[in-house]
This record gives sequence, C-alpha cells and structure tokens, in this order.
Amino acid sequence: MKKAPRRHNRHKERHMDFDFSDDQEQLRDAVRKWVDKGYTFERRRAAVAAGGFDRAAWNELAELGLTALTVPEAHDGMGQGPIDAMVVAEELGRGIVLEPIAQAFMASAVLSHYAPAAVQSAWLPRVASGEALVVLAQQERKARYRLDICEAKAAPAQSGYAVTAIKSIVSAGDQADAFIVPAQLDGQIALFLVERAAAGVTTRGYVTQDGSRAAEVQLVNAPATLITTDGLAALELAVDTGIAATCAEAVGVMDKTVAITVEYMNQRKQFGVFIASFQALRHRVADMKMQLELARSMSYYASLKLGAPAPERRAAMARAKVQLGQSMRFVGQQAVQLHGGIGVTDEYIVSHYFKKLTQLEVAFGDTLHHLGEVSARMQDTAGVFA
Repeated sequence: MKKAPRRHNRHKERHMDFDFSDDQEQLRDAVRKWVDKGYTFERRRAAVAAGGFDRAAWNELAELGLTALTVPEAHDGMGQGPIDAMVVAEELGRGIVLEPIAQAFMASAVLSHYAPAAVQSAWLPRVASGEALVVLAQQERKARYRLDICEAKAAPAQSGYAVTAIKSIVSAGDQADAFIVPAQLDGQIALFLVERAAAGVTTRGYVTQDGSRAAEVQLVNAPATLITTDGLAALELAVDTGIAATCAEAVGVMDKTVAITVEYMNQRKQFGVFIASFQALRHRVADMKMQLELARSMSYYASLKLGAPAPERRAAMARAKVQLGQSMRFVGQQAVQLHGGIGVTDEYIVSHYFKKLTQLEVAFGDTLHHLGEVSARMQDTAGVFA
C-alpha cells in the first residue's frame, strides 16, 4: 500500500502514528479548496433540482486527478492506495458532494485486479480521465444486501456474452457509460461489463433521498464483455472498496455536521443566553464528538484493511460499517435535535447533512446487516476483534 500512515517504533513502544504524508495533506487541501470554492450549497441545490448528477462537477473531480487516483500508472492513473482514496472521500463528504467518486475507486479495483489485459487497456485509461463513468450494478430486489444472491443470467453469444438482468439503485445509472454487472454463468456468479448504449439496455433514473442520482437498470440479452468468472470474489472486492469509501465519506459528513451544530449553538439565544452555554446541551455535543472519533478510527481501520486477504478484509469492513452506522444515526439525530425545527427545513444546510447520513447508513448494507456479518464471523472463544 502506497503512502499509508507511517508506523513508528520508538523505545520499543508499538503504536500507530496516523500522520499523513505530505502528499496526502496536499491532496486533502486541494480537494477541500475545490469543495469550499467550487461546490457551494447553491451549486449542489441546482444539481439536485436538475436530477442529482452534474457531469460538469464530475469532470472537475477528474481534472483534480481524483478519478485517476487509484488507477494503476500503467493505465494513465496515479497508482495511489486506499489511504489516499480515504482522504478524498472524507473531504468530498464534508461538502456532501453528489458525484459518486467511490464508483471510480470500485471500477479501478475490479478492472485492475480481475479484468483481462484487453479490457483493462480499453477502459482503465478512460476511467482515469473521467471520460468513462463505470458504475457497479449489483443490487437485486430479492438479495437485500447479500452478494451471493443473484438471479441475473448470462449466456455465450456471437460477440462474447449476453446478459439479462434487473438491477436496482444503480448509482448515476442513467448517466453512466458502462455497468459492472454480476450474473449467473454456468452455475456460478461471473462479472461482466455492459455499455449503457448497448442494445437491450434500458434505464429509469430518479433522485434519491439525499439528492443524488440512481436508476433501475434492465438488461435484455444485452451484449456484455466478461471481466472474470471469479465473480463473487471480484464483487466482494468492489463492495469492500465501496464500503471503505463510504465510511470515509461519512466521517467527512459527520465532521461538518458537528461543526455546523456547534456554530449554530454559539449563535442561537434562549432566555437571553447562547444555547452553547447550557451544560446539558454541551454534554450532547461531547457525545456527538465521541461518536465522530470512534467512527474516524474505524474508517482508518477499514482503509488500512482494504489490502488484507479477503476473509480478513470482509470482516473488517463489516465491523467498520457497524460502528459507522451507529455513529451516523446518533450524530444525525442529535444535530437535528440541537437545531430544533430549523434542522429539518430544506432551506437550512444541516437537513441535507442529515439526509446524506441516513442514506450512507444503508449504502452497501445497513447496520443490522453488517452486525449479522460480524456475529457470523465471531469465534466461540473470542470477541469481535479476534
């Protein structure tokens, strides 16, 4: 893993030092500057009104090098690791940016680890440049959050394969250039690349609760390119990459939510004094801050484990998502409570942070799903962190 937080071993003490590298700090500053200057609340509101995905904003993320961040250097990418991706997702979370950068990280991970050389050469440089928005289309209605349940079917066809499927809640599905689609092939899940412009592909787009864009995607004998027959393992890598990015994004959202709440409490007066002076409310803010820091630790943990062997990586993502889910719910609810009625009005920014936290809690599996994953992996003799 490139440029991970450094480990120091002074005086035979073993502890983690989460100092970021200079490059990572510069990356953080660059993204934060873009969010502060280029992605205002007004711009976001206009994007939501226009459908929830702004290709111009996506292109600006690409110009910053964010779509190329995790793409290997051999395919015109920057070849950076999970910690760099975490830094980016966190900063975009602070601005509740609608454009799904996690999809670029996921496409890059799947294609670079599993796709044949010809598919990599055809698609990875275009993912890196931002020219191709390639998104994961895995969710089926019956599957809930399980990745091993897949009714989509694939069969050999004249020019490769044909896939028939109905996939739900596909990120920016009616705007994407191609989909990564799991489907059954010869009794096991394989992963395919399907272009949106291909015959037999129809999409129905809509705006989600948090203002971003998604779609129902239907494929009827759509021409497809095989990525890998080891589909479940590749799909798990994609989703785990998405979970790590979601955790980091959530930390950014919560960080800003706490800051907005504290700022409001320092301005709002009740009984002639600022409500920030009330002890009971200060205790609530302290609890929000504690949940934020617990979440931050588990987000670091998730990103550090992204390169681990699959069983260890899967377990780590489930643990992280449980903590993040609990923290998101607590921070979101307390922010609304401390604001009072204004906290749920559309005109005021904190309601949009609350909606984003609510949506992120269910992304790639909600808290209860991941709690089930954690308990299924627990050993009789050990705790959660065995």
